[in-house]
Amino acid sequence: MKAEVINPFLESARLVIEQVIQVSPSTGNLGVKTVEFFQDHIWIQIGMTGQLNGNIMFGIHESVALRMVSVMMGGYVLTEMDEMGQSAISELGNMISGNASTILSNQGVSVDITPPKVVKSEHVVSASPQKALSIPLLMDGIGELDIQVMIS
Repeated sequence: MKAEVINPFLESARLVIEQVIQVSPSTGNLGVKTVEFFQDHIWIQIGMTGQLNGNIMFGIHESVALRMVSVMMGGYVLTEMDEMGQSAISELGNMISGNASTILSNQGVSVDITPPKVVKSEHVVSASPQKALSIPLLMDGIGELDIQVMIS
């Protein structure tokens, strides 16, 4: 897995978060790690096919996701991740991945993305551990969004 594969997702996530959440995220350290489904987290999974194949996972602590969705909904405060909240956070993942696929296309890499699937950590069935390129986005006053790319 090449490290430059994560760059379109990082660039797209920063742009979308600035536009939708109205905060400029800073970037944590890039690394390779085993994908772990932490307690109280929400995962947005997007599949990718074409010249690149695999999955992109956006991991967000549930409290961070609630803050992000509240901003997306014009300040309406959510206290639990209901159906509307899941739809909003799913759309955020879709916007990031769609924009990243456009960036890849502009670089001559043809890919398609699947619709986002939102998974809460308590609903994850353990599978064999996977390695992912991982980079956190740190959003001041909101929290962290972890981008994990498992693409070949």
